[in-house]
Amino acid sequence: MADPLGELTRAGVAIWLDDLSRARLAEGSLARLIRDCHVVGVTTNPTIFAKAINGSDHYDRQIRELAGRGVAVEEALRLITAQDVSGACDLLRPTYDTSGGVDGRVSIEVDPRLAHDTEGTVAEARRFWSLVDRENLFIKIPATPAGLPAITTCLAKGISINVTLIFSRARYTEVMGAFLDGIERARAAGRDLARLASVASFFVSRVDTEIDRRLDAIGSTEAKAVRGAAAIANARLAYRTYEEVFTSDRWRVLAQAGARPQRPLWASTGVKDPAYADTRYVLELVTSGVVNTMPEATLHAVAAHGVLRGDTVRPGYDDAAVVMTALADLGIDYDEAMHKLEQDGLTTFEGSWAALADTLEHKLAAANRGGGEDDPP
Repeated sequence: MADPLGELTRAGVAIWLDDLSRARLAEGSLARLIRDCHVVGVTTNPTIFAKAINGSDHYDRQIRELAGRGVAVEEALRLITAQDVSGACDLLRPTYDTSGGVDGRVSIEVDPRLAHDTEGTVAEARRFWSLVDRENLFIKIPATPAGLPAITTCLAKGISINVTLIFSRARYTEVMGAFLDGIERARAAGRDLARLASVASFFVSRVDTEIDRRLDAIGSTEAKAVRGAAAIANARLAYRTYEEVFTSDRWRVLAQAGARPQRPLWASTGVKDPAYADTRYVLELVTSGVVNTMPEATLHAVAAHGVLRGDTVRPGYDDAAVVMTALADLGIDYDEAMHKLEQDGLTTFEGSWAALADTLEHKLAAANRGGGEDDPP
């Protein structure tokens, strides 16, 4: 039988699940995806945790225990999310070991309200790193101007990092620079570079959502011709930049010292426009040495009817450049659009975090009263 997910793995794409919950751990769905669908990693974010915790009874016992200890809401959030991530890390530890530490990774994100606070981000990253206490953990830090030095500092301290919310190629170049700075500092400190890892989460589908909105407003034949082309072109050109950085003399020195490259990770790969094929952000971004983190629906869509065509990134560099030129000729301000996407992403995660905190505050209060989660606030 055809096994598109297996083919994807053999093509050099690491398949990660973009979701996690206590239910997935308790009921075995994550274990089944690891066993049956070639899943070798997990990513999370505040929106995922808000969905997981809100309305689920899998967290009730821990919430009652935290309420009984008088734990504050923010610390309770850390402890609850850290427990989920620890469980996933344990489940994926065999994958981590057999891959030599490349895969089997699980990501947890720092408080998104710290996105513009370098020192606060570093402190929160160290707190989570200690709290989860698993070698196969990634701490997620957003690629904001304040996040970049935090990424460098954390890597220098031996903390493995998933850099998130990358949209523009210019910012991606800065992210790779922050990574190299961090690895160089780790080397100077005598750290084992082979134990340090990082991925750079380059967002895909949201780019089409924003650029298509602008193209639809233009409405010309030329605009319609490039609708749905921006996200894949942007990602392909980002990978070209990755190849340039990780074949440089600066990188070779670090690689000889045992460092591993910061792998590109295709994030936001669920299709948001029903006019597009539900597998497009997977099948159009196949190349070796990358991660693709998928919502479960996308994972199953690829498994059901995905047809791989070999490497779909490197052969597309020239066409991608043509797309970006066409967008510029139409008056699309690429830099402004990418900046808006970054700000929108931060706003979304901050909103999810706030909603999650509100939900948890209510649950803790209900537990203290000895009532159920449906008690009125």
